[in-house]
Amino acid sequence: MFKRRRVSRFFIALISFACFFWPVFEIADSMPVKNEVIIIELEGPINPGTAMYVKRGLIEAKKREAELAVIRLDTPGGLGSSMRGIVRAILNSPIPVVVYVAPKGAGAASAGVLITVSAHIAAMAPGTNIGAAHPVMSGGKEIGKTMSEKIVNDMASYGRGIAKDKGRNGKWVEKAIRESVSITAQEALKENVIDLTANDVNELLKRIDGRKVNISGSEIILSTADIKKIYFRPGFRDRVLTTISDPNIAYILMMIGLAGIYFELSSPGAIVPGVAGAISLILAFYSFQTLPVNYAGLLLIALAIILFILEIKITSYGILSFGGLISLTIGSIMLFEDVGVSLKLMMPAILLVGGFFIVVAGLAFRAFRSKPKGGNEGLIGETGSVKEVIAPEGLVFVHGEYWKAEAAEKIVPGEKVEIIGLDGMILKVKKTVV
Repeated sequence: MFKRRRVSRFFIALISFACFFWPVFEIADSMPVKNEVIIIELEGPINPGTAMYVKRGLIEAKKREAELAVIRLDTPGGLGSSMRGIVRAILNSPIPVVVYVAPKGAGAASAGVLITVSAHIAAMAPGTNIGAAHPVMSGGKEIGKTMSEKIVNDMASYGRGIAKDKGRNGKWVEKAIRESVSITAQEALKENVIDLTANDVNELLKRIDGRKVNISGSEIILSTADIKKIYFRPGFRDRVLTTISDPNIAYILMMIGLAGIYFELSSPGAIVPGVAGAISLILAFYSFQTLPVNYAGLLLIALAIILFILEIKITSYGILSFGGLISLTIGSIMLFEDVGVSLKLMMPAILLVGGFFIVVAGLAFRAFRSKPKGGNEGLIGETGSVKEVIAPEGLVFVHGEYWKAEAAEKIVPGEKVEIIGLDGMILKVKKTVV
């Protein structure tokens, strides 16, 4: 009883801390600070994870009322849907966005071209390149002729429209999409694809100081002299979603999901393959952009609830609870990404909910495994005292009652016996060994 009280007090204290103290920290962290630039480092393939990371960075810049946001870009390209999400976020940003292709040796290929030209200010470092934006299927495979024409025409008009809106060379952007041409930073500057070149971020900020940009029809003059640089780093959830979104990981998840579901259906009760398969399949659907991130998160949370309930009904020795906890964690990260729920607040809540279900499942398992406390079955294994000599029948006192008993040996009054069976209303007993 004492242990239970201590556990209850611990959970109450944890909930109280989260409810009363954490909002103060959140308000302090989100207070706007003037004269800042938020630097978002986007490296690697464009996928749902990296797209979400960039959008969160732009939201953070808006929340802090930063002077501008700089996306330092180095990408070989990626998913068209994720690229469009980033472009939309840039075009609709209430603060200026600079896309800077850097460092030296970096590139803005494929989807990176459209991200670069969509910026309010586009810049590149010397020794970088931009172009080769012809659409291909995942894995680099060519698209069928008819479908290719549709996709290329759509992408060309999309890129041309963005470039025209930003006063850049739409013809070259269309050429990069249709013919996969690629040019250097100096050539991009000459072709009016970008606005300037800079060796590093510090030089970039100096060169754009006093530059005018148009935000939703209003002209803004940038003031970036001696501006404070804030680097927006990928958080835990960004790393998780980026890893899941990798095409190779997505393919492995799909294979695990299909194999796990097949094995569970062919051998019901194995549990582990079914749990792993269900989680992997949902994550694979998200990675392939078949499921939006919020729907994938909702499905994972629903799966977690099902697994927790099944833990109470099925003896899995904690496997279902463990799978439910994993599903609940990943699902919460994915579902609440867009609404900005703090990860530091989310994790204690997940642990509390998951811990509650695990404790309930553990109690149910113990109740299931424990031997009966009442009825005739509850007598098995109990110890009684002989009141009348057993030879081979006699009388014992157990559970506050007198019972007829029989044994394979003679047992005299006063000795202790163990009940080993029941034949109608007669107990089967044997002498206990002291």
